[in-house]
Amino acid sequence: MEYKDIIAELRKKLGDSPEENDKILKSEGEKFAKAGDFDGLKAVGELILENMSPEQRNEFERLTRIDGVRLDEMHQNIVNLINAKKPLEAIPLAEKLYKKIILEYAETDKIKYVSLRNPFEENLCQLLFKQEKELHRTPFDFATYITTYAYLLIETGANIDAIPVLEKAIEYNPVDVGPRFELTEVYKIIRNKKMVLETTRQTLEIASSPVAIARCYENVGYTLTDFGEYEDAITFYIASTMFHANPAVPLEMQHVASLKGTPVTMKSRNEIIKTMKKYDINFGADQKVIEMASQLSAYYMAQKDNLNAVNTLKILYNLTLDEDVKNLILKLDPKSANYRSARENIKKTDNKNPES
Repeated sequence: MEYKDIIAELRKKLGDSPEENDKILKSEGEKFAKAGDFDGLKAVGELILENMSPEQRNEFERLTRIDGVRLDEMHQNIVNLINAKKPLEAIPLAEKLYKKIILEYAETDKIKYVSLRNPFEENLCQLLFKQEKELHRTPFDFATYITTYAYLLIETGANIDAIPVLEKAIEYNPVDVGPRFELTEVYKIIRNKKMVLETTRQTLEIASSPVAIARCYENVGYTLTDFGEYEDAITFYIASTMFHANPAVPLEMQHVASLKGTPVTMKSRNEIIKTMKKYDINFGADQKVIEMASQLSAYYMAQKDNLNAVNTLKILYNLTLDEDVKNLILKLDPKSANYRSARENIKKTDNKNPES
């Protein structure tokens, strides 16, 4: 449905009472949020703004704008400057946006603001980071906005300054791997091996895609290379290729081979797991993430919500490559007949040395 049609449908449900309209729009907003429908959420936001009194509208605009510019538009301006290779021009804008967020959307004794982007993140966050406080959804993706500011700090050499900024981004979305990867980058740059390993462990606890899992192992491989632990570095690089075929990894492995003076030798899954245990790092997706994907997809199927069921089943399949899960995807959505996880292309490599 086009945006204008969504607006039209919502208007039909509204009456003359601002109070009743507010309830209706909030209810519709919750439905769109559960469905991950961003156009729907945008339409609800537009109508909520229309439904406000002048005083409420002024307060809303104060909270969501800087110098008359909406916060998401300001972030896009920052991204445009980054793409134009103008980080020094972007930093003041990013800092202003960061300060606006942490001032206006600060945690209180009763309320915590979160930037959870879809139902899977919402449920995973509640499972892994139980909150006693009332969670309020932010109007925009603040975790991403703050991470952009930290990225600029890192790019301009202010690595240490980026650490508390990234920790703040994680507060707004504890299950977003983005700020955690940037935090790991900082620790790689300053050669803090202990914190590279710690942030990697934390990221693996929330990683819900093979690409994220592979990047975790790549980060460890990089740091172990930096500290001269070449054989273990190779092991982590091999593990990363079992989840995602990053073309940069073979080059990194060749680099390690030249440093240690001997060719790369393949490792069995048991050897990989044994090496990972030395660093207290798990192989593959965290069981809690898998269980959440399984439970959430079952819930959606029971609700006959095929769209969200299929989306969640795809997360589950990417993590497990379970053929029963793939068959469920095809049953619920025959259009997914050509759906293929990127991991399937490297599945044979993963199965050459099965865990005994």
